[in-house]
Amino acid sequence: MSLTQPLHKAVRQCPQAEALVSGQRRSTFAILCDRVARLAGALQRLGMRPGDRVGMLAQNSDRYVEYLYGAWWGGGVVNPVNVRWTAREMAWSLDDCGTRILLVDDAFARIARDLRAQSKSLQTLIHVGDGPVPSGMLGYEWLLAETDPVRDAQRGGADLAAILYTGGTTGTPKGVMLTHANLAIDALAAVAAATRPERAVGIQAAPMFHVGGIGLTLQLMLRLCKQVILPGFDEAAVLRAISEERGSEIFLVPTMIQRLLDAPEFGAHDLSSLSLVLYGAAPIDSPLLDRALAAMPQARFAQLYGMTELSPVVSCLPAWCHAGHGREAGKLRSAGLPVPVAEVRIVDGDGREVPRGTVGEVTVRGPTVMAGYWNNSEQSAIAVRDGWMHTGDAAWMDDDGFLYIVDRVKDMIVTGGENVYSAEVENTLAKHPAVAACAVIGIPNEKWGESVHAVVVCKPGESVSETELIAHCKIEIAGYKSPWSIEFRDALPLSGTGKVLKIELRKPFWEGRARQIG
Repeated sequence: MSLTQPLHKAVRQCPQAEALVSGQRRSTFAILCDRVARLAGALQRLGMRPGDRVGMLAQNSDRYVEYLYGAWWGGGVVNPVNVRWTAREMAWSLDDCGTRILLVDDAFARIARDLRAQSKSLQTLIHVGDGPVPSGMLGYEWLLAETDPVRDAQRGGADLAAILYTGGTTGTPKGVMLTHANLAIDALAAVAAATRPERAVGIQAAPMFHVGGIGLTLQLMLRLCKQVILPGFDEAAVLRAISEERGSEIFLVPTMIQRLLDAPEFGAHDLSSLSLVLYGAAPIDSPLLDRALAAMPQARFAQLYGMTELSPVVSCLPAWCHAGHGREAGKLRSAGLPVPVAEVRIVDGDGREVPRGTVGEVTVRGPTVMAGYWNNSEQSAIAVRDGWMHTGDAAWMDDDGFLYIVDRVKDMIVTGGENVYSAEVENTLAKHPAVAACAVIGIPNEKWGESVHAVVVCKPGESVSETELIAHCKIEIAGYKSPWSIEFRDALPLSGTGKVLKIELRKPFWEGRARQIG
């Protein structure tokens, strides 16, 4: 299984068909393959050896697709950088896996200069923007023009393809190692699980540094579909793209769905071509889903549930569950059926499978389970035991094999499709000299699914304002990870063993709500 295989197929099967649309640029599959092969050669000239990591810090564009396939074609491993992180977090991730080459666009050129100063591993910056090439960087188009296409390195199977950093329950991010087979097989499984429109035109608005965005690109490329790539999610731009390019397929997190429906321009665009809306990555409320189904009756909806460590799709709630007998049977409340390659079981705290209808932890076995965490054998061994990935999500399974996610075993908050781990935020809060103890939880947020809420106990004689603490956090960690709200207490609720009872902290916020995880 090689991720570059669809490009070879495209050049033989439909070389002049449109592959990518990005702003004013349009590329056929023949052009895309040539540019990928040239980029692979340029990266090799810059010192990329088989298995070396190459990063990209940029908004979505056709060049992001070229980066992914160019690195793989040349034998490298991609390390997409989370654009929402601070420079300190970015530098840490680059150094953790020894990323020496970084592609950067106009929006992040200034940050990239700071990264070179902060990072010990970063050596070469390649400018992929449309503006003038900044001093100290190499021009992307110049590199491609000066480099001949090279042969595909033909890496595949168990060869490492990507390191995707996700938040860590221990307070530091973990580099999830995904192989060519992991990603290729998951793309096949996701396509099989959610029936796709023929000759699809995909609208790519999800961030491409995220496994969800990468996954959609792979699923579309596998089927040799045209991809219309937007720099980021913008309601008006998405609606125009669907209308003008006759977009038929899109992946959205619930916050994007809500913003799309709320857009003043929503009713002014012809969305009749949109036949499939994939959604997931965060909880979705039933009223929002019902509103979306009513507003886009021509489209089928399918929910995808998964995680980065599983490449990422684990289960799919197909379109038939959103209406008719599927909805009447209550399947809409579920996260769907496991995809064809995923074996799922629900286990108790001792790893024993529980009876149907009993809540336990979701564990998954199959060819999409990650190769482990980069340079972190201890956490890898905890996550994957006897071939089973322990997801940290609590769920039950009905007699038909549908999964119903009810909560999280791991202490994680999902806000706007991004994972935030309480430990990382708590560690940051604890650095403030006025903080004696703290606990971070997720509380309901109608727009983002959850927001980060902190409960803080100050040291005797010390005081600090909510504004000051939030500002303190934003220096250390990304803004979306920082607390959105803080309450001060004299003490935290503790168990008999001294553990903070977060369930007690969450109770007043979540009482009476049915929790769902996308």
